[in-house]
Amino acid sequence: MNMKIAFVGKGGSGKTTLSSLFIRHLAANEAHVIAVDADINQHLGAALGLDEAEAAALPAMGAHLPLIKDYLRGSNPRIASAETMIKTTPPGEGSRLLRVREENPIFAACARTVRLDDGDVRLMATGPFTESDLGVACYHSKVGAVELCLNHLVDGPDEYVVVDMTAGSDSFASGMFTRFDMTFLVAEPTRKGVSVYRQYKEYARDFGVALKVVGNKVQGPDDLEFLRAEVGDDLLIGIGHSDWVRSMEKGRPSRFELLEADNRMALQTLQDTAEDSYGSRDWERYTRQMVHFHLKNAESWGNEKTGADLAAQVDPAFVLDERHTGAGVTTPV
Repeated sequence: MNMKIAFVGKGGSGKTTLSSLFIRHLAANEAHVIAVDADINQHLGAALGLDEAEAAALPAMGAHLPLIKDYLRGSNPRIASAETMIKTTPPGEGSRLLRVREENPIFAACARTVRLDDGDVRLMATGPFTESDLGVACYHSKVGAVELCLNHLVDGPDEYVVVDMTAGSDSFASGMFTRFDMTFLVAEPTRKGVSVYRQYKEYARDFGVALKVVGNKVQGPDDLEFLRAEVGDDLLIGIGHSDWVRSMEKGRPSRFELLEADNRMALQTLQDTAEDSYGSRDWERYTRQMVHFHLKNAESWGNEKTGADLAAQVDPAFVLDERHTGAGVTTPV
């Protein structure tokens, strides 16, 4: 099965570290993984073992947006040009879809292979938020490339897309937060940590987003009790100190198989929970949410920016589901 999984949480919560551990765990379980760094602070490459130069050399998805749009548009007659595509443009008949294990121009331009102890993963990154962006862009415009790719990504067996997301309201500037089968919110056992949870829960409630809290930096039963009192049944697991992680953060990681047994079990719990959530995916709702956010963005800014009626890009007969797992462009359902 293919699953799209997001890690969210406030800065400093350990979200990127946990994302990288989960990616390593999936690779060790022989899954096919695309890892995406969509955080405003781009640290996932380093957490996966890249040195500074290698991490800095990762191509920015945002810099390849014209290529991404042109490829995904395919022969879709509802999309007049790549220039009229916005981050929420949904696929329809004739659109090109992405598959985790294939080779295509988007992956060639934007993805790089990272070799881990137990297998390889593909890593993609939005690109850093630089000083030149200030005053002329906001970060969610940079993750538009990620959203387009997620909207056009279809399922195959034992495939995972793991996205290290930015925290807070930037996640809700479009419909990207609805693109995941499971969202893991990493929270420290503090008032600030659970305030991010409350904000996310509030936004996500109306859209059926599957959300679980991963308590991080948990030092004992009191911390777990605090988190359970604040987030209730949404608390999935608590993770404490890890000597393996400390060594990794110093740039001297041991082999992943030496990660502490309780932390390996915690990662397996994350995988099991995500797989359980995938089983209840409602493809029609998934497609309907894409359309909902596209129409909303079209009306609020997209039509004016492109000079086109972007509502006309919606293919009412199209549902993105497992019937599209074959190669090539899409066909109507």
